[in-house]
Amino acid sequence: MAITFENVGIAVRDLDATIAFFTDLGLEVVGRDTVSGDWAETAVGLDGNHARIAMLQTPAGGGRLELFEYLHPEAIETEPTLPNEIGMHRVAFSVDDLDAALAIAAKHGCHPLRGVANYQDVYLLTYVRGPSGILVMLAQDLTKGAQASADPA
Repeated sequence: MAITFENVGIAVRDLDATIAFFTDLGLEVVGRDTVSGDWAETAVGLDGNHARIAMLQTPAGGGRLELFEYLHPEAIETEPTLPNEIGMHRVAFSVDDLDAALAIAAKHGCHPLRGVANYQDVYLLTYVRGPSGILVMLAQDLTKGAQASADPA
């Protein structure tokens, strides 16, 4: 059996604000829609399912996020997920400039949970609490900069 990763779906409080956060970080919107009806109820397993959705992807097309804002039934607010909770944990992105990514996140009121860590001089990484409490890991590969510096071509 062949299997291919499609996307991660995240329910959000404010679709437009969440799209703005992720597009400012560099993702691209590839589609927006409103879904409802029997097929949506059957697929999701939720009577009266009616939601605004958006599909975003990385510029290279390697990863997608499906964001949805429920119109009906009303969204249920929960406490934001902690890093050690069982269940959906976080969404992670590689960035080429962590400082620039953190400046963009800060414009949206999103800041590192504790700070920026250096993992064995290979990665700088941090978790930020994004829109709707989404945990977002941002990581910069330090070896890519070193390869570019060492490569005379």
